[in-house]
Amino acid sequence: MPILEECTMEFFEKQRHSIRCVIVPCGSVEEHGPHLPLGTDTLHAVALAGEVARRMPVWAAPPLWYGLCRSSSQHPGTVGIRSATLRALVMDVVESFYRQGMRIVVVLSGHAGGTHMATLVDAAEELMERFPDLKMAVCSVLDIGRTAWTSIQETPKDSHAGEVETSLMLHLYPQWVQGTAEEAYPEFPEHILVRNKRNYWPTGVWGNPRVASPEKGRRLMDASVAALSALIERLNAWQDP
Repeated sequence: MPILEECTMEFFEKQRHSIRCVIVPCGSVEEHGPHLPLGTDTLHAVALAGEVARRMPVWAAPPLWYGLCRSSSQHPGTVGIRSATLRALVMDVVESFYRQGMRIVVVLSGHAGGTHMATLVDAAEELMERFPDLKMAVCSVLDIGRTAWTSIQETPKDSHAGEVETSLMLHLYPQWVQGTAEEAYPEFPEHILVRNKRNYWPTGVWGNPRVASPEKGRRLMDASVAALSALIERLNAWQDP
């Protein structure tokens, strides 16, 4: 179970020649409605990375806690960083892992904002150009779940602090869930950038928390572990034509 922050220098030195894949969880400190903790995104990614590391030879790295949060930037509790900061942070961390012998890196984001994910992909593309023998995958937990959750998820447009995330938190950290919230969705105007973002998304919920349950959270996590494990196996075998 190579959870990196739990390992000693000697253990890492012995294992790094046989375990050359690392999952780097990314997340955010961001509002998640009136009922979920601000660390939901990071907690989700860390839990998923840890479960995969218990089942296959990969390192689960400590998380990068802060992300790029645009739509929720004016909600209480959201603490974000700039895209340039996120990009530099990911590049520095992955390059350091490369110099420690890692050749396969999965950047797993619990935060799935479009600008945030684009920044992660941009950093990964430059890293792969810099290091020709480096293999990388960049995905969010929603990317992982898009296919894996189809038989479990009831809410078609669920995305943030709704059915999925509430179920997962009820399964993983029930002590931090404060009740539930009404079904809600953001109403941002298409293509138009707005300053008063909270006016268009007052509750910070995107989905339906009321259909969440701990058992559903367990099933969602199991499906996510299987899907991420399969992605890592594909990446291990991947050869560019």
